[in-house]
Amino acid sequence: MASEMQLALVAALLRRGRGLDLLSNALTLLALAYGLAPLLGAPHSAASSLLCGLLVMLGLAQKYWAIRVALDAELFARLAADTAHLAEHTSDLDQALHSLGLQPASTQPRDWQERCRGAVRLLRLQAAWLVAQLLLALSIILATPWLSLAG
Repeated sequence: MASEMQLALVAALLRRGRGLDLLSNALTLLALAYGLAPLLGAPHSAASSLLCGLLVMLGLAQKYWAIRVALDAELFARLAADTAHLAEHTSDLDQALHSLGLQPASTQPRDWQERCRGAVRLLRLQAAWLVAQLLLALSIILATPWLSLAG
């Protein structure tokens, strides 16, 4: 059984996903604004539209994982607040997840060590999507001077 401190630590780690999400939101909105700039009379470029589209798609993928991480952060924080009834809450949580269709009925019950590892894995996936978005944005920034020289 997981301790109160372990659940609180996982919840605290998962709350860091909010900062990752905010950074991704900023990049996504910048890409969206730049991609829509031709509607306001800016010159149109197929390459910039494609790159902006890729940045937005990476941002949407990150957003999916951010939503899952935020949900887990709230659940872990709530469970950490009342570890005396953790077994009962675990059963209630599994039943709620099953009834909402968020967990298949055939899923074997998991212990809290496995659940903690799974939650942190979600945070890593969220961070990986943000890193992909940042690398693409950095590549665009670094390649822009070279592209202007070639064109």
